[in-house]
Amino acid sequence: MKKVLKIILALVLFIFIAIQFYQPALNVDKGQVYTTDFSQVYKMPVEVKTILHTSCYDCHSNNTNYMWYDHVQPARTMVENHIEDAKKELNFNEWGSYSNRKQERLLNSIKEQIETKQMPLSSYTMMHKNAKLKDEQIKILTNWLKDQR
Repeated sequence: MKKVLKIILALVLFIFIAIQFYQPALNVDKGQVYTTDFSQVYKMPVEVKTILHTSCYDCHSNNTNYMWYDHVQPARTMVENHIEDAKKELNFNEWGSYSNRKQERLLNSIKEQIETKQMPLSSYTMMHKNAKLKDEQIKILTNWLKDQR
């Protein structure tokens, strides 16, 4: 019985090590200045820009600030899939390329999801405590978003 357990543990360890060699491309485009970026399209207070970059841009832009554990499989693949899905819904770096109609819809959606605390996701804020929005930050963001419509 102990021999079987050792074989199973060795196999699990081997598989864990082997999957570390598969690393999806990083969502990093450092140094790139996007003329279509949300913060370029709208004149916004520094406080609003800081909140958005801290709580939203990791998933909803072309630049993710990875933590060390984001490089360990299978978490790496899950993180990259999450970012890919998030960018399909909203990519702040590409905001200016969206139609006026889409921008209006997204402004409403962002405001609503922040007010109802659907965003940022709790699965994200669990590991990124500084991304969790405080009530005052929610108020600042939602008021600013309301003024943009």
